[in-house]
Amino acid sequence: MAKRRQILVTNDDGIDSLGLHALACAVAEHGDVMVVAPDQEYSGSSSAIGSIFDIEPEAHRRSIPDLPGDNVWAINGPPALCILFARMGAFGVQPDLIVSGINPGANVGRSVYHSGTVGACLTGRNGGVPGIAVSQALQEWATDGQTWEEAIAKIDWSTAAVIAARATKAVLDSASGEPAVLNLNVPDKPLAEISKWAWTTIAEEPPQESSRARLEVIGGHTNSYRVEIDWGSKWVGENGSDVNAIAEGKVSATWVGRIRAEADQGSGIGAALDRLIG
Repeated sequence: MAKRRQILVTNDDGIDSLGLHALACAVAEHGDVMVVAPDQEYSGSSSAIGSIFDIEPEAHRRSIPDLPGDNVWAINGPPALCILFARMGAFGVQPDLIVSGINPGANVGRSVYHSGTVGACLTGRNGGVPGIAVSQALQEWATDGQTWEEAIAKIDWSTAAVIAARATKAVLDSASGEPAVLNLNVPDKPLAEISKWAWTTIAEEPPQESSRARLEVIGGHTNSYRVEIDWGSKWVGENGSDVNAIAEGKVSATWVGRIRAEADQGSGIGAALDRLIG
């Protein structure tokens, strides 16, 4: 009987994120799932592990509805620290694959370098474990007074979860053994409405063009300011980039840390996505 593969699921939005729950349940079809995620929001943390001695890290058992097994943990630190502790054997299982997400909002262009979702996978890769970072784009949010929480509440996580599960199987079945990170960005659409996917590069410019930060004086204070951000117009990205693919409603698949970013290199990802999309 073949040994069950061990899949470590994490995120940067915290253990209570519905995107994390959907992802963990979806990939459980392909292996034994261990969830080790931050106990709170750590977006933008990249691969930081924080000051371990100052935070005095703790692990608390948690549960996720409909997820087989009970190996679910919340850590009072960023996602990269969750991965580090798991790799060091804290939870009794060595992962064969790290799957991080589902992040609300795309991680494309320069945001890839700051993303805690991607950073968790890069931390695993440094220890020889491949990873898949999964994000679901928001086509419309923060318009007409809409809050971020309201935008997230409208996400149908199932599209990204199904695509992530298919990619998980392909990576686990791969014979290459090369530890690399696949950054998946999925449009916020029903799966049946997505007709294309593309191998992409990381866009050289941010998704928002001509963004600007400025200081605004805080009333009643001296030498204290709020940092206000003026977001520019949306940019569609250069041809072949992750930003461009999402702007065109495609699934974007980007290898992070591979020399040939456009190549499948035997992972089976291309064939898996072809069967699922288009």
